[in-house]
Parts: sequence; C-alpha cells; structure tokens
Amino acid sequence: MLPPHFMRYLFIEIILPLLLFALLRSVLKSIFGVASNSSSRASQPAPSSPVEVAGGELMRDPVCGTYVSAALSVKRAIKGETVHFCSSECRDKYRVA
Repeated sequence: MLPPHFMRYLFIEIILPLLLFALLRSVLKSIFGVASNSSSRASQPAPSSPVEVAGGELMRDPVCGTYVSAALSVKRAIKGETVHFCSSECRDKYRVA
C-alpha cells in the first residue's frame, strides 16, 4: 500500500490540476466555441457569402420555406410571375407544376 503522504502528493500535485485544467478547458470551449484541433475547422464548409442586411418585403422561398428579402433574393420569372428563392440551389430544385 502507498504511504499517505504520497497519496496526498499525487492528488494535490497531479490529479487536482488535471481536473481543474479539464474543467477550465470545457468552460472556455463552451463560451468561445474554440475548436479542439485545426482539422475540425478544415472539415467545415466555408461560408458561401457574407450576410447582407436589407429591408423591405420578405418573400417565402417555395422550395425550402425560408423567408428572404425581395431585394436580395434569387429571382426567376415563371409564367409571367417573379418567384423569389433564397439561393441558386433552391432555384434550380424548383419544379413548375
């Protein structure tokens, strides 16, 4: 059996600092959203474009249901009527009935 003074040393000098480090790392990660390694950043897709703010009327995308500003929407004329889409991907998926 290990001597009591060694057990105290092991706990105070090694185990307790490791537990505090893990707790602090977890808290900081949840606050700042810090990635644990750089490879997770590389696997995430890059943002397609910066967010633009525009006022005006909101139009509903018929494909995904997202509301988008009429000024910033991707437009397509269908049967003489302008249809608004949130992205070119939704525009391309749209099927005319």
